Amino acid sequence: MDYAYWWWHWAMHMVPFFWRFHNVHHTDLDLDVSSGGAISLRRNDPFHRLSLVSRGALRYRSDHARSCSSPLLRQRHFFIIPTGACQFHVERILNLILVTPRMHGIHHSIVQRETNSNWGTMFCWWDKLHRTLRRDVPQDAITIGVAAYREENELTLGKLFALPFRAQREWRLPNGEIPEREPQPAEELAE
Repeated sequence: MDYAYWWWHWAMHMVPFFWRFHNVHHTDLDLDVSSGGAISLRRNDPFHRLSLVSRGALRYRSDHARSCSSPLLRQRHFFIIPTGACQFHVERILNLILVTPRMHGIHHSIVQRETNSNWGTMFCWWDKLHRTLRRDVPQDAITIGVAAYREENELTLGKLFALPFRAQREWRLPNGEIPEREPQPAEELAE
C-alpha cells in the first residue's frame, strides 16, 4: 500500500493535469498539522480533499485486490504508524526507515528539485529506490510553498478554487528569481 501511495504521489507531481490540483495543496506558506494527511483542515485548500478522495479510491482498490479480511484495521495501522513516528524527532534513526517531518518539509520546499522528492508516505525506501530521497536540507533552511504563489492575497479560497483552471506559472518567485540550493549527497543527513 505504501508503494502504491508513492506512485500516486509521484503522479500528483509529474502528470501536469494532476499537478494543477495538487499544486493547491503545496501553495500553503506554513507546513503544520493542518496542512495535509487524512484529516486535512486547511481553510484554503478546496482541492486537497479531491486528492484525498483519489487516495481513498486507491486504498479501496488495493484492499480488494489483495482480498484483505480486515481492510479497516490495516488502514488504521497505516495511518497510526507514521503519525506516531512524527511525534518523535529521533531523526537520525527514524529517517533510515520512515518519512520524518523534516523530510516532508523538504518535500514542501520552494526549491522545485526538493518539492519533487520525498514522495513517500510512511517508508523512505521507495524514494531511496527511485533516487528521489532528500535528507540534506537543514530544517531552518527550508522555505515552504510554491515559488510562483508566494503572495497571501493570491491564496484566498476563491483564487485557490480557480488556480487549477488557469495557466500554471513557471516555478519562479514573484521577482523572477528561480529558487535553488546546491544539492548535497542524498545519503547525508543535514544537521
